[in-house]
Amino acid sequence: MPIVSGMHFVYTVQPGDTLFSIARRFGSSVADIESANALYPPFTDPGLIFPGQVLIVTRPGTNQTSQVIAPGDNLYRLAQRYSTTVDLLFGINPQLADPGLIYVNDQLLIPAFVYQVETGDTLNKIASQFGMPLSDVLKANEQRPGFSPDVIYPGYRFLIPLPSSANIVVFSPFPGTQITRGTKLAGFARAFEGAILYKIADANGTTVTNEAPIQASEGGPAFGSYSIPIKFDRNPTAQTGELWVYARSANDGSIIDLVKVRVLF
Repeated sequence: MPIVSGMHFVYTVQPGDTLFSIARRFGSSVADIESANALYPPFTDPGLIFPGQVLIVTRPGTNQTSQVIAPGDNLYRLAQRYSTTVDLLFGINPQLADPGLIYVNDQLLIPAFVYQVETGDTLNKIASQFGMPLSDVLKANEQRPGFSPDVIYPGYRFLIPLPSSANIVVFSPFPGTQITRGTKLAGFARAFEGAILYKIADANGTTVTNEAPIQASEGGPAFGSYSIPIKFDRNPTAQTGELWVYARSANDGSIIDLVKVRVLF
């Protein structure tokens, strides 16, 4: 499954930009930007870009996706785009002092990863393999050059929102990827005293990991980071399953803020 490794930037083309200036700014290459965004015939003349187009720009580095703030952007619009909440975006970007104050060219961490289309893919197939609504994929890729809900091309890259709830987001493992004992489970959470939980079940209903604790670096009302190695209490009996990350209500112990991540074994 071709999830693209590296440091990704979601950049809105501004007047005066060229592919060369964008590639130089972010440490990428013109050829990579052209391939990732279908900037080639018959879709467009070589090197032709227009203000307002949203590009994915990738360079080698830690797996992370950042939104480069453009004129008119705000946290509400970004939350809508990536199917998350303003609180979560604000909480995972501690450099922000006020959710209402973001500035052009700021780089904000966003809950998304990048997938590269391969032969035989369709948008429905991509959404299904990551366990998310097609509408979420469509919203995340609005204003992308070369983007069509009907026809997609090998080599084109899509932004895929990460699974999240109002107070929890899972950055690792990526949905639809294989996990084993020791795979890193990581993300951000806002919970009382930073206490959240996880468990894993396979497609046959076998509990692979019993409910187990996770301790975030901070307790609510702040968002804290978390990172632990996944444990297995039993061997999986199927090739697919779900990882659940959640909290429990202090009132009645029920599951709240549930995030489900489709996984492979």
